[in-house]
Amino acid sequence: MRTLLVDHHTDLTRSVRGALAECGFTVDVARTLEEASTAICFASYEILLLELALPDGDSLDWLRQLRRDGHSIPAIIMSNLNDLDRRIAIFNGGADDFLPKPVSSDELVARMRAVLRRSTQVTDPIIEFGNLTFDPISRQVCVGGRPLKIARRELSILEHLLNRAGRTVPREQLEDSVYAFNHEVSANALEVGIYRLRGHLTKSAATLRIKTARGIGYILELTGTASARVDRTGKQ
Repeated sequence: MRTLLVDHHTDLTRSVRGALAECGFTVDVARTLEEASTAICFASYEILLLELALPDGDSLDWLRQLRRDGHSIPAIIMSNLNDLDRRIAIFNGGADDFLPKPVSSDELVARMRAVLRRSTQVTDPIIEFGNLTFDPISRQVCVGGRPLKIARRELSILEHLLNRAGRTVPREQLEDSVYAFNHEVSANALEVGIYRLRGHLTKSAATLRIKTARGIGYILELTGTASARVDRTGKQ
């Protein structure tokens, strides 16, 4: 899941980014509200993590404007704030949660998952395709009911393909969704990830495959057997 972390403290952003990456989050860092506004224009985020006081303003004012503009991205504000009235104002201003600093990485991840669960509770967040299921909150993949362990980078590729199953996903779009803006990516990084993901799907007897659309990108589709079953029943 792509996350925007807005904080100007280098040590904190480094530790938080590392902890979130281990849990499967792709993290972009903005050190000012201006950088955050630019990032919002160029990428889609599942959740925002905001330091309250930033060099160019108050993130709560920025969040209020974001809500007025129609953005419903879940947001957690982090601060060493002790004032109760100010904390209440944070929730009234559009924040989904508040986390006091110093931040515990384990608590942050737990709160992020709780916020994401609440934001998707109106619909079932579980994605099903063929005999594979994926829970985007717990990051659990199962094939035929059996858990499948996949490295976080390949898991991010799978998630993006699942969200667009049956459609061609341009390679540039995949790279943008999987890698943070300032992440150094080798020329064949995506191909390596796709190759490993295909291996996982084959070994687990998944009834889906990744097809290459040459010169364009990739398509996640059902295998011939699964497609025939869908045709006969009219549903998966």
